[in-house]
Amino acid sequence: MRAILKRGPVVAIIVGLTFVGIGLGVGLYTSSDVSNGQLATLTSTSQLPKNPVETLLAQRMATPDGTIQSLAQWKGRKIVVNFWATWCAPCVEEMPALSAMQQALTPEVVQILGIGIDTPANIAAFSTRYGIAYPVFSTGIAGTELMRQFGNTGGGLPYSVLIDGNGKIVRTYLGKLDIDALRRDIVTLAPAM
Repeated sequence: MRAILKRGPVVAIIVGLTFVGIGLGVGLYTSSDVSNGQLATLTSTSQLPKNPVETLLAQRMATPDGTIQSLAQWKGRKIVVNFWATWCAPCVEEMPALSAMQQALTPEVVQILGIGIDTPANIAAFSTRYGIAYPVFSTGIAGTELMRQFGNTGGGLPYSVLIDGNGKIVRTYLGKLDIDALRRDIVTLAPAM
């Protein structure tokens, strides 16, 4: 009996880690396309360019309504990429300011993209409830690998990246954004060449 009790926690940990590994593996390679019931493949990062901006723009991601969009449509544009989740309080707090910024600056000046590290259902419900004024995508856990490529090795949220029109990372921001500082940084961006 003692031998079983001693092995019980070890077995539970091994089983738990196995399921976590399976979940991470599935999350890294797929995202759900709710509009037609098919799976859309989030490109494996091992098959993508090593430049995180190129990797980002090579992605196809699910929108809140379940359609799949190519992020290549924003190539050559100034972009703010905001990694977030519905369960992250600072993420939720900064979103109204990001929406107001997008409306004030227009996509011609800068395009804000929200990359949700969350389930498609949570992203869809949140987007409908709060009327976010910029494109939001659902990546699930796969978005954390993309975020790490942008320098956030700890995986903290929110995490934002400012990219100029030439595809160069200008600045990264960990934690709730100082919107005034972000606005100043956007103004200093050079136009694409």
